[in-house]
Amino acid sequence: MVVFTEEEIRFLNENEVCRLATSSKDAPHVVPVCYIFENGNFYIFTDYSTKKFKNIKGNPKVSVVVDVYRQPSNKAVFIQGSATIIEKGKEYKEVYEKFYKKFYWVKADPWEEGEAPL
Repeated sequence: MVVFTEEEIRFLNENEVCRLATSSKDAPHVVPVCYIFENGNFYIFTDYSTKKFKNIKGNPKVSVVVDVYRQPSNKAVFIQGSATIIEKGKEYKEVYEKFYKKFYWVKADPWEEGEAPL
C-alpha cells in the first residue's frame, strides 16, 4: 500500500484528471480520466465498451499519473497498483454520489447502478 504525504494528498484532491494506463497482450493503453481520490484509492468510472475496462478485466495491473505542468513548479504523482471493478453495492452508490456532486458531465447524463462500472 502506498503511503502519501499530506502535500501529495492535497495535490491529488485539488486535481480531477489523471492518466490511467492499462495493458493487454503487452500493449500499453493510456487515457485521461476524471477521478476522485479518497482513503488512498482512486475511483474512476468508465463504460463497459471501453478498452480500459476490457484491459482491466484481463489484467488488473494499472498505473496512474496525476500531473500539472505550470512553470516554474511542475508537479506529478505516479502510482502503480491493481484495479478492482465495482458494479453495484454500497461503495458504488457512495462514490457515484460524489461524482454526481463534483462533475457536471455526470449531472448532464446520469446513470443507474450497474450501467457503468467503477
